[in-house]
Amino acid sequence: MINWKIRFKNPVFYIQLIVSIISSIFAYMGITASEITSWYKLFEIIRQAFSNPYIIFIMVISIYNFLIDPTTKGISDSKKAMTYDEPNI
Repeated sequence: MINWKIRFKNPVFYIQLIVSIISSIFAYMGITASEITSWYKLFEIIRQAFSNPYIIFIMVISIYNFLIDPTTKGISDSKKAMTYDEPNI
């Protein structure tokens, strides 16, 4: 089990989520930051990415990788992390 309440309170969670999504898109499409010259261009790239099943698959794998705790068995947080009421950062 994952302590979602605590993860959603942690700003690092959101940064990792955004990086997982954006890096998957940019890597597959071969895009560099210098090519993003407007908000329209950025949203167009994201729209194209979400219409591609392979990119979605890559994003899901990337998100899975940042969600799991490699020090625990399966997809769960440690017993100690499950007792937290606030992020331990």
